[in-house]
Amino acid sequence: MNAMGRWIPLLTCFMISSCATVAPPPPQARAELAAGGKLRAAINLGNPVLAQKDAATGEPRGISVDLARELARRLEVPVELVVFDAAGKVFEALQTNSWDIAFLAIDPARATEIAFTAPYVLIEGTYLVRTDSPLGTIEDVDRDGVHVAVGSKSAYDLYLSRTLKHAQLARAPTSQAALEMFLQEKLEAAAGVKQSLVALARTRSDLRVMDGRFMAIEQAMGTPKRNAAGAQYLRQFIEEMKKSGFIAKGLERSGQGDATVAPPAPDQ
Repeated sequence: MNAMGRWIPLLTCFMISSCATVAPPPPQARAELAAGGKLRAAINLGNPVLAQKDAATGEPRGISVDLARELARRLEVPVELVVFDAAGKVFEALQTNSWDIAFLAIDPARATEIAFTAPYVLIEGTYLVRTDSPLGTIEDVDRDGVHVAVGSKSAYDLYLSRTLKHAQLARAPTSQAALEMFLQEKLEAAAGVKQSLVALARTRSDLRVMDGRFMAIEQAMGTPKRNAAGAQYLRQFIEEMKKSGFIAKGLERSGQGDATVAPPAPDQ
């Protein structure tokens, strides 16, 4: 094989690698996502799969923080982490223009005002009940007389509001407050992210997490719908982050390795 022949495979690999990398953000995308000269990223500490408070520093950490910082690096702007304790509060803050990007579950009610990427993480929504509860399956929960504690305007609140026909929802300001309401008021069930419910059940012998799920929560990045160019760039960015292993490594690093990285978007 001559010298040129030896270089062809290497050149091909380089070209393929380059094609798999997101191009530099277009000027319009940068202008939309960092209109004030910085990237304001809404971080929801109410979902421990995506973000957690560092025990030593008190600063937010986790995959959503990693993604925000990587995006800011590519936009060549500083990042400002705007911290919330509930997803519903993140959505409400859209009305006051408090953030440029957010990490939320995809939901039709939110999609009227937010342009979402494809999901990057899939999380199960399920129920927590008492060990001696007569409710055995997911389907058993939707009965008359059953009260389900939920975090107000969380992804599972929005979903269960549309799908439950008989059970009643008892809303608390945050997901953590919903668990406290479930315990204090002796409600029949609490809905939430599986990881959070499992963590609580491990500390108490009188609680159990139901097998199965009532929904798959699709976590995505989003930006206000007015940011058309920014939204398009975010979609490309998320697909690269999934493909490169960035998201899987970030989840593992933050102790959330059992969360599922979403598959590639169909049109990628």
